[in-house]
Amino acid sequence: MTTTSTASYWEPLWAGGRRYRQLDIPENRLMGNYLGPGRGRPALDIGCGDGSLARHLHHELGYRTTGVDISPSAVALAAAHDEGPGPAWRCADIITSDLTALPEPAYAVITCRLVYRWIDDKAAFLNRVRHLLIPGGTFWVVTEIAGRREDTDPLHSLGISPAETETLTSGWSTVQTADLDVLRCYALHP
Repeated sequence: MTTTSTASYWEPLWAGGRRYRQLDIPENRLMGNYLGPGRGRPALDIGCGDGSLARHLHHELGYRTTGVDISPSAVALAAAHDEGPGPAWRCADIITSDLTALPEPAYAVITCRLVYRWIDDKAAFLNRVRHLLIPGGTFWVVTEIAGRREDTDPLHSLGISPAETETLTSGWSTVQTADLDVLRCYALHP
């Protein structure tokens, strides 16, 4: 069975030229406000896709960034955009891969942009993230919230439900949110 959490789902989409919502100035500004300057600290971008968020963390905010995606085509696309030293790129399934294969044992910032909604076992995913996040770190999640689009929009139900939101935000010492149109951004701290 192919689920949306598998490489067999995402690889044909990336390999076939599918692209997703790009970062914009308001989102970059918001991310900078919540994450602050990297000062060479390690960051992990889960579901890096074409690598735009990982490159922003690395080049604009100053983090030492690793981008991870389940799709080999996405990772190749991300790496193809590099000119000079940039983020490290890894093809891995954050749920099932050996986390010791990542370049860092722990990260000051972990990002998950437009990915959380597609994770099948959200509790297991969040446990892996908590294992990788340093004390005092930030887990930055950007996701669509179901029902925020017009009722006539065919994508009206796309996004996370209130129950999935509860799973995401439970167990963190601090939860901060900010909205960008149909998206909600979460800064979660252990």
